[in-house]
Amino acid sequence: MDSTRVTEHPTSFDRPMTGADPTDPRGALMRTPVEPRASGSALPAQGRAGETPPTAATDSPGAYEHAQPVAEQAAEPDTHRPRPAAEGVPVQPGGVPSAPAPPPGTDRRAAPEPERRTGQPTAPGQPTPMRRDGDRLRFVGAATRRIARGMDLDEIVMGLCRATVPTFADAILVYLREPLPVGDERPTGPLVLRLRRTDRIPAERDTEGGFVPAAQPEPSELEAVGSELCEVRPGSALAEVLRGVRPVFTDTPAARAALPELLGDGGEFAVPDGRRAILAPLRGRRRVIGAALFLRGPERVAFEADDLLVAAQLATHSALGIDKAVLYGREAYIADELQRTMLPENLPRCTGVRLASRYLPAAETARVGGDWYDAIPLPGSRVALVVGDVMGHSMTSAAIMGQLRTTAQTLAGLDLPPQEVLHHLDEQAQRLGTDRMATCLYAVYDPVSHRITVANAGHPPPVLLHLGGHAEVLRVPAGAPIGVGGVDFEAVELDAPAGATLLLYTDGLVESRLRDVWTGIEQLRERLAATAQLTGPDHPPPLEALCDEVLDMLGPGDRDDDIALLAARFDGIAPSDVAYWFLDPEDAAPGRARRLARRALARWGMEDLTDAVELLVSEVVTNAVRYASRPVTLRLLRTDVLRCEVGDDVPQLPRLRQARATDEGGRGLYLVNRLARRWGATRLSTGKVVWFELNRG
Repeated sequence: MDSTRVTEHPTSFDRPMTGADPTDPRGALMRTPVEPRASGSALPAQGRAGETPPTAATDSPGAYEHAQPVAEQAAEPDTHRPRPAAEGVPVQPGGVPSAPAPPPGTDRRAAPEPERRTGQPTAPGQPTPMRRDGDRLRFVGAATRRIARGMDLDEIVMGLCRATVPTFADAILVYLREPLPVGDERPTGPLVLRLRRTDRIPAERDTEGGFVPAAQPEPSELEAVGSELCEVRPGSALAEVLRGVRPVFTDTPAARAALPELLGDGGEFAVPDGRRAILAPLRGRRRVIGAALFLRGPERVAFEADDLLVAAQLATHSALGIDKAVLYGREAYIADELQRTMLPENLPRCTGVRLASRYLPAAETARVGGDWYDAIPLPGSRVALVVGDVMGHSMTSAAIMGQLRTTAQTLAGLDLPPQEVLHHLDEQAQRLGTDRMATCLYAVYDPVSHRITVANAGHPPPVLLHLGGHAEVLRVPAGAPIGVGGVDFEAVELDAPAGATLLLYTDGLVESRLRDVWTGIEQLRERLAATAQLTGPDHPPPLEALCDEVLDMLGPGDRDDDIALLAARFDGIAPSDVAYWFLDPEDAAPGRARRLARRALARWGMEDLTDAVELLVSEVVTNAVRYASRPVTLRLLRTDVLRCEVGDDVPQLPRLRQARATDEGGRGLYLVNRLARRWGATRLSTGKVVWFELNRG
């Protein structure tokens, strides 16, 4: 049994390696031993032209890169890899049997053995080609495995270069189409090839008479051989070679005519004469996507006809791998875009609360998942905080997450209680399918009352970090996951003091193969408390830095699931900055609203806004009392802006329209739209709220 082993490692040019297989993709240039063992046969000494064959005293035994593995000297045992057993040279296809092994003590340097293919004697110091089809098969197998390991475009091209140089060629140039077509799409524009990568034996391993790059005084830089861009003209020699698909020697008339077009002016003079260069088109599933040029120096044996088959295999595997890498890159781009559009692009700026968020995918190969977060402004300066997790990591999970997030936004716009929102989400999940399961936590924060209402559907509980540095896990009923059906959800109302920070998260942050969910929650609580101690008891930690500190608790084995994180800092609105009244729906209500607003502005020192506020409040209250049957509410909030809110029990929302010259009304909202910083109307379960904001002077 052949004891030759094929191992794959990055190309090494440090020194010849003892006992290395000739098909090893490391491709270190090696020489055959000169001193045979006492039994078995060995190959003649190898070396470069003009070199003295190595001796046992001056050079370590090895094998030339394409020579057969041979028995090594038994002076010192090799503890790193087994030595190949001695074997005789097999009979070659030409019918000439190999010479028998000479008796021990015979000087092999005096009588060289015949070459295995032709049976002719090989002069000492001349390099030998791959002598058996098995050599090529082993090399192709190792090279294709190395190419197939690449996931992206650069890894595949690098794998081709590292597997080829120097085992198969002394240098390689790889050209790829610019831009690369994706899948079945038809490329537009002319065929343009770009030099993607070059590789060669380092200059210290190059000998006299090697490559002579065009317009380059020193042959150490292969990049000078070829031009970076090449436009393939229809009907040109290069176009004909690429259309032929099969690799060709560059000594053929068609290939020789194609080299100037590929390499640029004068580039063809850098290619060695004879069969020392192979031009191989790279064809994907549909079309030619590039070309590879394999080169050998004059000091090395020329390519043979069978080497065209090797080049064809390398080109085919590389082209198909590049095709798949481009498709994978497009899918990853689509997944990233899908995930980005499913999550909020920017968090809203809400009164009395500051927000920060993070999202981390599970891994590079699972870029999409079902985790999401959201912050939705509500009437009355409130804000809804949502975090959820759909089971699975796929496009389907992301699509379901998008539907549930859209449903949650719609339900929040109706100002439903948190438990009602989860109930409707549960119904929506059941309509999507029987196996559509998700967890969700929905919380509503009111900055005026400094209270938060929370409802949970099978989600990990939130953590509240107080201003003094104490962190507590909120006692919220767990509830059943969304999609189970037939269950009730319970909401609890808790204090939300100013300066506190609420942290909502998904289970990927606290649960992994190395720890259970409750252990992770306790570690999260301790991490928040330790972070708060760094800023002191009177200053809460910055939100962005706090999110980064939380994610730093993740270890190498904790990224089993994607992670969504939403942090809310409660600033609240002081009672002294709020003015609130009830107005009966009567004709005198607009005048009373103007007087109350004037007094509040005088108390706050904002008299410069009195005229604008009186005009806008009068218009909005007039519209409310015209149709309302219950008392109308009027509220003024002083924050970084002045906000006015008018609520009534009529669900129809007002619409801005252009009033005609003969119309008696319809100009109130036009004035609001022109004078206010911004305005809006929100439907409630008991009616609606119309609001507007003015910049403070």
